[in-house]
Amino acid sequence: MSKKGLSKKERQKELQNLLAEDPFLTDEELAEKFKVSVQTIRLDRMELKIPELRERIKAVAQENYAKVKSIGIKEIIGELVDLELGKRGISILETTEEMAFEKTKIVRGEFIFAQANSLAIAVIDADVALTGVANIKYKSPVFAGQKLIAKAEVTRVRQNKHFVFVRVYERQKEVFRGKFILVSLDGGVSV
Repeated sequence: MSKKGLSKKERQKELQNLLAEDPFLTDEELAEKFKVSVQTIRLDRMELKIPELRERIKAVAQENYAKVKSIGIKEIIGELVDLELGKRGISILETTEEMAFEKTKIVRGEFIFAQANSLAIAVIDADVALTGVANIKYKSPVFAGQKLIAKAEVTRVRQNKHFVFVRVYERQKEVFRGKFILVSLDGGVSV
């Protein structure tokens, strides 16, 4: 979808529409869509008083943290950008050099697992939940600096067991998937 040839006013209107639809688009992705420089996008955002990506993510995440019952806010790995308690959730993790092996710059698996596991726990509509079973698969390496998007879906609830399927993506490519059985300890039920 080429946006080349739009006037500044048209581009800014379209920019507002795109960010209303998907607030997680980067300046680089927007520049590519509009076939303009990243600096042009930044200037447009400033004129329109649209915050940078990190601030947009934080604003959305703050709304969702208030909904979480089963895990502390500081225990969620990544930014919780969407949450429908008992149904689904999405988190974003910006990977860093500290998360990666020094030699290869490949992000260590425990960080990807932690993002998926904490999202699975956060999505549960329970006051206390623990991971009972995790069946996971790493599908592709992730390198420091890449942005991971985890999507969780509650697929079934049977008594105090919640079955959650989590997929983690880098761009559009699935890099990890996990099937979690979470046990709700509400009412003192044991694992």
